[in-house]
Amino acid sequence: METETTGGNICITRMKTNFVPGIELSALFYKEVIGPVLARKFPGLRHSAALIGAGSEVLGFDTEMSSDHDWGPRVKLFLLEDDFPETARAIEAVLKDNLPDTFRGYPVRWSIEGPGGYRCVELLTIRGFFLDYLGFDIHQEIEPADWLTFPEQKLRTVTGGGIYRDDLDLQRSRERFRYYPQDIWLYLMAAQWQRIGQEEHLMGRAGMAGDEVGSALIAGRLVRDLMRLCFLMEKEYPPYAKWFGTAFARLRGAGGFLPLLRRVLFSPTWSERQEFLVPAYEMAAAKHNALEVTDALPAKVSYFHGRPFLVIDGGRFASALREKIGDPLVKEIAGKWLVGNVDQFSDSTDLLNEARSLRSLYE
Repeated sequence: METETTGGNICITRMKTNFVPGIELSALFYKEVIGPVLARKFPGLRHSAALIGAGSEVLGFDTEMSSDHDWGPRVKLFLLEDDFPETARAIEAVLKDNLPDTFRGYPVRWSIEGPGGYRCVELLTIRGFFLDYLGFDIHQEIEPADWLTFPEQKLRTVTGGGIYRDDLDLQRSRERFRYYPQDIWLYLMAAQWQRIGQEEHLMGRAGMAGDEVGSALIAGRLVRDLMRLCFLMEKEYPPYAKWFGTAFARLRGAGGFLPLLRRVLFSPTWSERQEFLVPAYEMAAAKHNALEVTDALPAKVSYFHGRPFLVIDGGRFASALREKIGDPLVKEIAGKWLVGNVDQFSDSTDLLNEARSLRSLYE
């Protein structure tokens, strides 16, 4: 073991080891420990094994610091529904007596949560996982209201991670969530452009009125909205706040945006922020036109009603996208309001963890 003292005099004790990313560690854990135990004690057991759902390691963004809490070798074991309670109890009992104390230098029994008093193996069914994690029954069709209340960070961790064995077609179930249907995608992009159109002139107005702090806050919101728009245009689910920028930097088109967005965030005056927002707006407009989902729209900024505030007029893009929606249910939602999905109108952690209660907003 080694003890590390941080700058705040907080001592963190952890096992000394060479860090292995969690997704790799868990794959090895299943291959070298869990899989052989199951093969020996439950020959012929049909199951799927994976690491999906919550966790930085599922996203592939974990580092050595991640291992200081709620982290370690772990696998989700998916069993058949028919005899799940009996099979799960039998497996728990066997694992309790056959798991090592450590694996590759990391403790195996690293939390009091989960079956048998540890979280290294979670026993569940595919249907139960999706009911608990997304609030959705995979035996049902996915409706527009479902798509709009699935938190994007959860969709990313459902479709990410790794599957190590798949007798039960877990991959087929999660493929249903790979990305939004076309009309939902158009609606979400329309809502994102709408957000930009509603605030792009306010950054300069606040600054000109002497409120540079307020102007900077609006600029920060616009930067996040442009980044979220890029995720949508590249059909990638964004993760939660901690990894939002990290994931953005890995998008295909991020390279041109990042230097501009950094300058927006670090500029002290509204006029300097505008100087770097303008090319970012124009790049976003050109990126939209390259999708060819609407007729090409002007990709150059203009002055807002003769004021010295340069805008791309995000509302034009929102309107053009809304007109292309064909699904009657999605069209009805878009006609009522362009608030988008749960991530676009709130970033409350509690709300995003209980998003199923918001479904009535779209019905």
